[in-house]
Amino acid sequence: MGKARIGVYGLGTMGSALALNMAEHGFDVAVTNRETDWIAGFIAEAGNLAERLDPHDKIQDFVAALERPRVVLFMIPSGEPMDAMLREITPLLEPGDIVIDGGNADFHDTRRRVGNLSGSRLNYVGLGVSGGEAGARYGPSMMMGGDAEAWARIAPILTAIAARHEGSPCVAHLGPDGAGHFVKTVHNGIEYADMQVIAEIYSLLRNGLALPPAEIGALFEAWNEGPLRSYLVEITARLLTYADPETGHPVIDVIKDAAGQKGTGRWSVIEALRMGQSASMIEAAVGARSWSSEKDTRQAAEVVLGGTVSVIEASPEVLAEAFLAARILAHAQGFRVLAAASEDYDWSLDFATIARIWRAGCIIRSALLDEIAVACEGDLPRGQLILDPGLAQTLARCMPALRQVVCSAVHGGHPVPALSAGLAWYDSMRLGHGSANMIQAQRDMFGHHGFERLGQAGVHHGPWWD
Repeated sequence: MGKARIGVYGLGTMGSALALNMAEHGFDVAVTNRETDWIAGFIAEAGNLAERLDPHDKIQDFVAALERPRVVLFMIPSGEPMDAMLREITPLLEPGDIVIDGGNADFHDTRRRVGNLSGSRLNYVGLGVSGGEAGARYGPSMMMGGDAEAWARIAPILTAIAARHEGSPCVAHLGPDGAGHFVKTVHNGIEYADMQVIAEIYSLLRNGLALPPAEIGALFEAWNEGPLRSYLVEITARLLTYADPETGHPVIDVIKDAAGQKGTGRWSVIEALRMGQSASMIEAAVGARSWSSEKDTRQAAEVVLGGTVSVIEASPEVLAEAFLAARILAHAQGFRVLAAASEDYDWSLDFATIARIWRAGCIIRSALLDEIAVACEGDLPRGQLILDPGLAQTLARCMPALRQVVCSAVHGGHPVPALSAGLAWYDSMRLGHGSANMIQAQRDMFGHHGFERLGQAGVHHGPWWD
């Protein structure tokens, strides 16, 4: 084997899958890992693809095996581990070499690293990778942030290994420095909201309509043939068919109701608030995961506060319509956060491109993204997805169902934080005259903050200061 086209550092779940994906597409790949005893096992399991893999125990040999200018992809934990690796590898690299961070990095870290490495003339790339292990192995969706020169050099590799939607690769250069990692963060935020909505719909079907898991799974399978078609709906339908080999009960019934999280959903909420936005459905999803972790407290509260729920008045057909409305609203909030960041950081994000590269390979891939891509390609009114004529028409049809579901859930004692957050946001946005005048009056009365008057410029105060 001659010099390798690219090096992959980190042979965990994602790194090993990406390395095999590259090898399968004809690229020679140098590989290494901090725990060097992983390397031999990875090569042994690679089969015929091992011919295109060049393993090394030492990072110096790993770097020396790469063709110049070198390209190194790191698939390691974000934060300090990446900073430590940069301190180790930077002395071994030369101006023009490219370092790619393919982890779930905080985009602020990515921006900082770009600045720190600019003096050494190394190209630092933040690459958001979505799709899990299967996506990494057979075609992920990838969101690249970095300079145009770096994109030109790594595009042949990334486009070759990316997922495809109707022949188009689901990868794009989205902007400089942290743009790629930020878009991936928002992707994950929308993912949180979508998963929470699915969990709420499932709970209403199970606890509000008393349907068994297998029957609910059949419903999700049917929904996956229409406008709700998505990867998450597909896997929800499948997982509800499995029985636990130990008890014979549905697997869903033996899983502890405490959801984990790695932080990207929380980052989405933090950045939205920092920019003066509110991604309330993502925030509701993050909050719901946090509350779910308090299992002992919830069990104690059930005794004191009562935990009974009653039957809801909503058919599966109504729940499906409510689900579609909620999904549109969650995406609309996510794209608002993207728009705010694009303006704040002067990224000039192309929202149609983002929607297009999310249509395959990534976790939130869905039929809805086809409509969103078309909406973003056109003249989107005030830049708002909820004002797109097609999406607005769908919302007009589906919102009565969302209202019915939320009202019935509230009356029945079923928690639906994401569904209710979406409804509240929609109702807030559709009122040309809301209730914030009361807040401004209060702020002026207790703090002399002033307010704007309708039809008059300048800052004014109430008669309580006369």
